[in-house]
Amino acid sequence: MKVPCPDCKKIAELADDFSYVRCSACGFDMTYGDYVKHIAYKDARYKDILSDYKR
Repeated sequence: MKVPCPDCKKIAELADDFSYVRCSACGFDMTYGDYVKHIAYKDARYKDILSDYKR
């Protein structure tokens, strides 16, 4: 599956089992859980996700 890279804004690959997100353009590589947190901290519109994700 393709998702936006939070660092370079190009297309990153999300594993079918949601185990990782990788961007070949900039080298971004994180687990999906860390990806969600990374996006939430970078973009104020997603801050609410963190409180839901911790539960």
